[in-house]
Amino acid sequence: MPIIVNLDVMMAKRKMSLNELSEKVELSLANLSILKTGKAKAIRFSTLEAICKVLDCQPADILEYRGDN
Repeated sequence: MPIIVNLDVMMAKRKMSLNELSEKVELSLANLSILKTGKAKAIRFSTLEAICKVLDCQPADILEYRGDN
């Protein structure tokens, strides 16, 4: 898939665990894990906004497009 999820990178930079992010974003651990591993097929803007707010980052820090080169 050409959309890469770099949530784990941002979490590492902020020294935040999946459990801590889950609590702060108010998203289930299972759903956040699916997103973190890149298995999610979609993400709500409200979820992306909450993650960016907690991690103090931009959406582009979490989502990356890699075209077919």
